[in-house]
Amino acid sequence: MSLSDPDHDLVAAELGRDPTPAEAALFENLWSEHCAYRSSRPLLSAFESEGDQVVVGPGDDAAVVALPTHDPDGEETYVAVGIESHNHPSYVDPYDGAATGVGGIVRDILSMGAYPVALTDSLYFGGFDREHSRYLFEGVVEGIADYGNAIGVPTVGGSVEFDDGYEGNPLVNVACVGLVTPDRLVTADAKTPGNKLVLVGNATGRDGLGGASFASEDLSEDAETEDRPAVQVGDPYTEKLLIEANEALIGEDLIRAARDLGAAGLGGASSELVAKGGLGARIDLDAVHQREPNMSALEILLAESQERMCYEVRPEDVERVEEIADRYDLGCSVIGEIREGNYVCTFDDETVVDVPAAFLADGAPMNDLPIEEPTAASRDLPDPDLVEAFEAVVSSPNTASKEWVYRQYDHEVGTRTARRPGDDAAIMAIREAGTGLALSAGAIPAWTDANPHEGARAVALENATNLAAKGATPLAAVDCLNGGNPEKPDVYGGFSAIVDGLADMCSTLDVPVVGGNVSLYNDSVAGPIPPTPTVAMLGTREGYDAPPLSVAGEGTLLEVGAHGGALGGSEYLSQADGSDRFPDLPADPTAAVDAVATVANLESTLATHDVSHGGLAVTLAEMVDDAGVSASVGSAEALFDETPGRVVVETVDPDAVRAAAGEVPVRKLGESTTEATLSLSVDGKTLDYDAGELTDLRAVVERELD
Repeated sequence: MSLSDPDHDLVAAELGRDPTPAEAALFENLWSEHCAYRSSRPLLSAFESEGDQVVVGPGDDAAVVALPTHDPDGEETYVAVGIESHNHPSYVDPYDGAATGVGGIVRDILSMGAYPVALTDSLYFGGFDREHSRYLFEGVVEGIADYGNAIGVPTVGGSVEFDDGYEGNPLVNVACVGLVTPDRLVTADAKTPGNKLVLVGNATGRDGLGGASFASEDLSEDAETEDRPAVQVGDPYTEKLLIEANEALIGEDLIRAARDLGAAGLGGASSELVAKGGLGARIDLDAVHQREPNMSALEILLAESQERMCYEVRPEDVERVEEIADRYDLGCSVIGEIREGNYVCTFDDETVVDVPAAFLADGAPMNDLPIEEPTAASRDLPDPDLVEAFEAVVSSPNTASKEWVYRQYDHEVGTRTARRPGDDAAIMAIREAGTGLALSAGAIPAWTDANPHEGARAVALENATNLAAKGATPLAAVDCLNGGNPEKPDVYGGFSAIVDGLADMCSTLDVPVVGGNVSLYNDSVAGPIPPTPTVAMLGTREGYDAPPLSVAGEGTLLEVGAHGGALGGSEYLSQADGSDRFPDLPADPTAAVDAVATVANLESTLATHDVSHGGLAVTLAEMVDDAGVSASVGSAEALFDETPGRVVVETVDPDAVRAAAGEVPVRKLGESTTEATLSLSVDGKTLDYDAGELTDLRAVVERELD
């Protein structure tokens, strides 16, 4: 860790002296790209984050939105939602890197006073045919499963993508939602001078030192060995105790403000908490409970040891906080006091930090980086054999079944999961409000690689369509914006384009982006990652009984929504090694999403499934289970086009679907059948598969890993 010369000079000018070693390390971490968003913050004003449903917007540990109440006797309920990346740590140590990513985002939810009820994970790796990619994939999934299962928070959705661009730098983006009532809501801004700062949770060790700084650099060739000390080590059983202790503390109204200890450890959490309140603090680092001997002030400040929370507590409540921590077998230290003035830390009877809290937490200068606009792909359409193309697309690791992943997760713990992983969106039963909470999360890097701006617009529309396919109306979104080294103009140009594209579509759909995370410097000797805008979108519906994905074998199959007239970014072109312009998205995306949601809620609707990755080829193959599909598609382009904003509907009343869709195009594809087969006619050529053959095609992940 070292503070750059320009930053050192800026700090020295503000302080009127050279910073101490502890101060320099604090500034280096809190002014890093990972914490200060020095390259991305100038772009983030593009997002609209306000709305009647928004209770707490960007800037806190997590966002909070109000749920509509469909039960006249239901109580007012808020949802806390956040998303985090743990990309670099998951490359160095896939198990602990992914596990502590889960732990961190769960604690972000705890710091709002909320109880965590669901997780999603969006994962991106190099080519599936590469042994190292599969090693990272297996380790990450195991880390998420072990941690999430142990703490009792179900992982209910997400996505998995394989692309050569992630070979040297995988992405692990985890989102969490929790429930809180208005009277229990807590924020991360310190309230009152004289209140105590109390550290609750695991003892502080030396793990994760410099994690924020490490996350703000390109991965080197020897990162797996050299950077191992920067990776945190998780303890999910302590996290479970912390969840329950936090619930008890909130229930007894003992917490004035809270912040979890993540990036930059105690120094980051405590300085940000008091800075947000316009206050300072005096912290005694010797008072911090530690698990290793002879720790230095810098180590105590910056270690990212997991399962720790920093609370603001009234002096008269400290004893009760200590009693509750002891009940749950958690460490507890009164480490200091909130006060006016500077952020001051003492160690061994010496002052090692004495700086303005706001300058430390929010004073990093923003970068003004050159942008090179992305170029569009040229048109070069291949013409492969139709059978080969269909089987290649359906059996691609990107479109194949991800059951191997989600069967390792306990997705039903908590008894709220009404629609499980494997469908377009998960649905959680929020019985307090009589409301179904729908969740969709992910991105498709082939789209944003082909056209960053239009691809990001498509990612937002795709997640909204996933919600609508289960009858839900989009409520709010958080995003995890992943990019390579922003100092490269072409990389920064692609990143800027995904920000603008995502902001544009979310604004069009009237979906406020209420929070998020930025992860840059995802660059390695293998090159930069594709610009990757992971979106976690929430939606709501009345009740929890959404239409299934699989056909019942009793109705007509209709496609609701318009084709985009191109194949750019499609799995078909990826398999066929071709290029094309990106498809035209719907002229009125809101009308498309509204039509899908309305159709999904018709009593005559038997099944719904969105059309996206792999096009109609994958959609129809996935709808075959105990019953089958007989359909006709006009061309290979129509079969493999991935334009979002479309669903396939099985209905017993086609006229009702057309009436509900209004101006949105509706086209008959065929009929569902009682036989579990797929009969697909494409421009006069017929493809026939039974359910077993389709299952075998789509089981590539399980065959390789089981």
